[in-house]
Amino acid sequence: MSFTPEDPFDLVIDARGLICPMPVLKAKKALRDVPVGGVLKVLATDPGSVADMKSFCDMTGNRLLSSTQEDDVFIYHIENLAAK
Repeated sequence: MSFTPEDPFDLVIDARGLICPMPVLKAKKALRDVPVGGVLKVLATDPGSVADMKSFCDMTGNRLLSSTQEDDVFIYHIENLAAK
């Protein structure tokens, strides 16, 4: 994976193959390493992660910038807005 202007992120985590609640837990932990205003990219294959990531962002004060799907991979971009 590489950083491009079309896909900017500060950190990427690969949660492919993991089921609920692991993609959200990995995202929560990874956000500690993303500066406020920075973007975390999450890759997941669990269809339940679509609702889970939205709920996680709503509950934590972070912003779900995008939620897309490429083949069987769900891709999320989460902006860290929560104070550490």
